[in-house]
Amino acid sequence: MASKIFQLGLSQSKTLELSKDARALKEAFEAGNLPAVAAKLQATLHSLENVRLDIGITGGTGSGKSTFVNVIRGLGDEDPDSALTGVVEMTVEPTPYPHPKYPNVIIWDLPGIGAPTFQADKYLQRVRVDRYDFFLIISSENFTASHAQLAHEILQQSKGFYFVRSKVDADMAASRSRRPSTFSEERVLSQIRDDCLQRLEAEGLEDPKVFLLSMFELGKYDFCRLEESMVKEIESHKQHALLVALPSISKPILEKKAASLRQHIWLVATVACGINPSPVPGVRDVACDLYRLIRSLEGYRRSFGLDRDSLGKLAEQTSQPLHKILEAVQGPKTKVTEELVVDLLGQASGGANAFTQELLNVPVLGALATCGISFATVYRMLRLSLDVAFKDAQSVLRQTFLNSSDQ
Repeated sequence: MASKIFQLGLSQSKTLELSKDARALKEAFEAGNLPAVAAKLQATLHSLENVRLDIGITGGTGSGKSTFVNVIRGLGDEDPDSALTGVVEMTVEPTPYPHPKYPNVIIWDLPGIGAPTFQADKYLQRVRVDRYDFFLIISSENFTASHAQLAHEILQQSKGFYFVRSKVDADMAASRSRRPSTFSEERVLSQIRDDCLQRLEAEGLEDPKVFLLSMFELGKYDFCRLEESMVKEIESHKQHALLVALPSISKPILEKKAASLRQHIWLVATVACGINPSPVPGVRDVACDLYRLIRSLEGYRRSFGLDRDSLGKLAEQTSQPLHKILEAVQGPKTKVTEELVVDLLGQASGGANAFTQELLNVPVLGALATCGISFATVYRMLRLSLDVAFKDAQSVLRQTFLNSSDQ
């Protein structure tokens, strides 16, 4: 039975890949040995939380690629760690910009491709195509033979890419100004999209993927579709790293973030209860690593953009008072403390016995639940805290992007 639980649990969690240590982990599960299981899973959790992701951003001069490097990292052009932006080419060599919250996610600002003598193969050699997981090819006007040539060469290197047509907001403003009485946003978007597709297909690209964006109104147009495509098509072991780093500006992405974090709860709970556990003051029969739980709760807030710094930037970007945005948040509004985690564990312990019975029917979790009340309490606390963070993120989204047609 324990062996079956182990196998089903690995299949359901989708987080643990079999390795040369799989036999030892399987034996630990069968023996109900929580410390041994935790020691094995600690490395798995570390790998999940620190997997490297490299995204290359390229395109023509003035297309907005450096601005995109900033907005995808949640920064403005004037933030200290932002990429240099301008109407002339500012990027001479490939420049890495680590995500400010997730330094293992690197956004690369690549040199422009607008030179008349552009050669895609030499360009990719220069920027070292092998180090990127995928590319975004950005144009603020018409896609040209250079864009298509680069795409063809990327395909030859077995890498993925997405075409991004930027500055759509400027096109909208110009069209509205010229034809105020007949202006239709839907019609303008359709015209831009059709033109992009026709030009790229004329260069021999089959079924190109084109996303229309405004760097200054990221919640509008196709950014949500772009997010979903990137998450769907990235390698499975890198999905979590991409998900948590993406801006939380769409319902589908919030839901995917929550689902990914939810899959990891059993890993976090196992490690917290099995590695360096200490009795929790005031919570009967519960021992765990409080520091690990503090990190996890802070991670939930960081991923959903609920940390103070992210909410402050959101207030600036949307011209809303910070206190109005904070009113939408029911969870912790300041730094997560040990006292807060102890209090949450105390609340979770009230239903831990019944929750243990519930876990017994779940693969892997059932085996771990038999190890004592600590796992059930910690698991329940993490799940409830994640649910609160998810609901807070949805409330903030409604508060700040209420008028966005994409939400």
